[in-house]
Formats: sequence, C-alpha cells, structure tokens
Amino acid sequence: MTTDESYIERIGNSRRKRFTKHLLLCLASIVMLYPLLWLVSSSLKPTEIVFKDLSLWPAEWDFSNYAEGWTALEFPFDLYLVNSVVIVVLSILGNLLSCSLAAYAFARLNFRGRKLFFALTLGTMMLPGHVLLVPQYIVFAKMGWLNTYFPLIVPNFLATSAFYIFLMVQFIRSLPRELDEAARIDGAGTFRIFWSVILPLCKPAFATTAIFTFISTWNEFFSPLLYLTEQELYTVPLALRQFIDSEGQSQWGQMFAMSFVSLAPVIGFFIAGQKYLVKGIATTGLK
Repeated sequence: MTTDESYIERIGNSRRKRFTKHLLLCLASIVMLYPLLWLVSSSLKPTEIVFKDLSLWPAEWDFSNYAEGWTALEFPFDLYLVNSVVIVVLSILGNLLSCSLAAYAFARLNFRGRKLFFALTLGTMMLPGHVLLVPQYIVFAKMGWLNTYFPLIVPNFLATSAFYIFLMVQFIRSLPRELDEAARIDGAGTFRIFWSVILPLCKPAFATTAIFTFISTWNEFFSPLLYLTEQELYTVPLALRQFIDSEGQSQWGQMFAMSFVSLAPVIGFFIAGQKYLVKGIATTGLK
C-alpha cells in the first residue's frame, strides 16, 4: 500500500468514526429530549386522554389548555411568573456581589486564617440542607420574615453558597497577579483593583454563577413552600402544584401547558449564556 493510499484510508476511517460518534450523540439527545417532547405533546391533549394516548403526536388537539391554565388558579399565572422573576433576579445579584467579594478576599488578599476560613467555607458544602432548616426557620420567624421573600433572597447577599465562592476563587486565581501589581503602582487600592480590574475579567465565572442560580432558584419548591403561605406570593413551582388535586380531578393538560410556559425562561436563559457557561467551567478547572 502506497503512502497516498494509506493516508486516504486513515481519512476515511476518521470520517466514519466522526459520523458514528455524531450519530450516537444525536440518538442520545433524542432520548434526553423525549420527556420535554412528551410534556409539549401532553399540553396539547385533553386532560382525559393525557395518560391514555402516550404518542408524541396527539390524536386530539386541545389548544385551550394554555388559555384555561393561565386563569385556572386564584390569580393569573403571570403573577406567579413575576414573583419568581423578582426572587431570581435578586438572588442572582446577591450571589454575584457577595460571592465575588468573598472569592476575591480568598484568592488575592493575605490575612491570618485565610486557608482555615476557606476550608471551613468549603466544608459547608458537606452539610445536608435539611440540617439547617429548623434553625433557619426559627431565626426567620423571630425576625418576622415569614410569609415574605426575605428568607429566599437575603441569604444570597451573605455569601452563603460555598460552591459559587469556590468557582470564583478558582477563576480569579487563574488571572495573572501582574494586573493587580500594575494597578497598585498606578495608585489603585484594594477595592478599586477588585472593581476595575478583576470584575471585568470575571464575566465567564459570573455567567456560570448566574445560570446555576437562575435554574436552582427558579425550580426551588421546598423553601417557598416552607416560608410562603399566601397564594398571592407563590412562585411558579408552588403554582404548578395547585393544579394537582389529591381529592378531586387534576387538570393535567393545563398543568403541562403551564409547566412548558415555566420552562421557557430557563431554556432561553441557558441558551443565551451557554457560551460563557462552558468557558467559565473550563477556565475554573485550570488550577
């Protein structure tokens, strides 16, 4: 076999391998997307045949699920969407501000006990969330914060998420220290270096934190259920729970329709920040 024939054969094998790999990935993506496709299909079926007709193409179409589901509860569904948006936006701002400050201190500042405090911060990730429920509930109850959004928002402004702190610490450590030294020579102080030098370079880490915070806060069910009692303050997950009646007939078609509506912001936010998400996760793993 000549060199040219060997080269052509290697190119052909490489193309076949790429084609096979992409085919397998496409099949896997179809399997992963099946629950979402079934959700969309079920939202377009009458409630009585949702679990009788399991095909992705509805035998009967019912577009009224969206209109009826929007006004099926005590308040219009847009109220619950607004409530969730308010909590999500403030939670993202809180995590970005507080966790970036804490990460900058651990990554750049030299103070006594820095390694110990950082280790204790990371150690909090090993605590089960349910262990803290009762103490937190007692504290918030004594502060008069029950049936308000404060228990869901304020902790995010206090750098309580060790995961986001660790993510930002790893990213800031990957930035050259010469930038800090040059800014200090120009007369910049510690906070000015943080605000004018570090923050503009942390967009990938910020985008990663924002996306994770958005998804986790938007889908959070237990905490709003614990602290919110008035339906006017309910978030989207609590509103969706109202469609399921344990004694009467559940409105499955309307619930699936509103579930798809509630998924749209998550999917859109993830697609918009996907580039920064991948870059942020890849960069934080360099050190």
